[in-house]
Amino acid sequence: MVVLVAVAVSPAGASAGKRCRRNCPPPPEVVAFWKAIFRMVAFSGNGAWVDVYDWSPTFTKGAASFGPADVDALADRGVQVLYIQTSRWNVPDDVLDPVLLRSIVARAHAAKMRVIGWYLPTFADPLADLRRFGAMRSVGVDGIAVDIEDTTVDLATRNERLVLESALLRWWLPETPLAAVVLPPVVTDVINPRYWPQFPWARLAPLYDVWMPMSYWTNRTAESGYRDAYRYTAENVDRLRANLGRPKAPVSVVGGIADAVTPADVAGFVRAANERGAIGGSLYDARTMTAGLWDPMRAFRR
Repeated sequence: MVVLVAVAVSPAGASAGKRCRRNCPPPPEVVAFWKAIFRMVAFSGNGAWVDVYDWSPTFTKGAASFGPADVDALADRGVQVLYIQTSRWNVPDDVLDPVLLRSIVARAHAAKMRVIGWYLPTFADPLADLRRFGAMRSVGVDGIAVDIEDTTVDLATRNERLVLESALLRWWLPETPLAAVVLPPVVTDVINPRYWPQFPWARLAPLYDVWMPMSYWTNRTAESGYRDAYRYTAENVDRLRANLGRPKAPVSVVGGIADAVTPADVAGFVRAANERGAIGGSLYDARTMTAGLWDPMRAFRR
């Protein structure tokens, strides 16, 4: 770390270091660099996704299939990051079942797992969206993932509100790790450019620490050529970084719908992600993971 910090110091910082001989504060750019690294690390490694249909008694009317005890099983299967949905746009609660959710988060922390809260904003009410992201902090999550896929609001309004909400979230929670869970660029650039045209990649680029494309090759047909986990993952990461204008943008890839994934798919998924320096990977979601997928997904452990 000492070597890296020394390299990161600008000439101006080096000059300042010569004048300051003892107890010198690091240059601001070095501090900012390491803070960004620490925020990025929150999303690194082998992840698992849990949504409100799995864990929330309120949302499932008491039929939830995932609870604190199930966290230990995920840890035993090599999961390092738990992505858990904290609310949904069509319920009044900013955080669903907070007592239970806190116990799930605490159990994950006890198992040495990081916990990322996630929510899908509709952009119909920016203040409500922001309030729900802020409320995640009350249950002890380690970071926030913004699920960017709702297209209900008209395009121009949606784009402006997406940028506004992202900027306000970054300003409000400057030290909180933030990830953008985005539509796969192969879909928006190639398959259906009308799905979300003029997506504001460049304006969002400085606001998020990590990018998580929903690279669900299981949604594609063999005829398209994109049912290939390797090709689809590789092209989505490449297009994502090109759209951002950031060739080294940190990426953790979300792969296909788990119950339609094979171990051979995971092998291609892992190879494409690792070749492109992805910091992690996951499949959606934990409930639909079949027994033969947990071990090959350990390749994402960091």
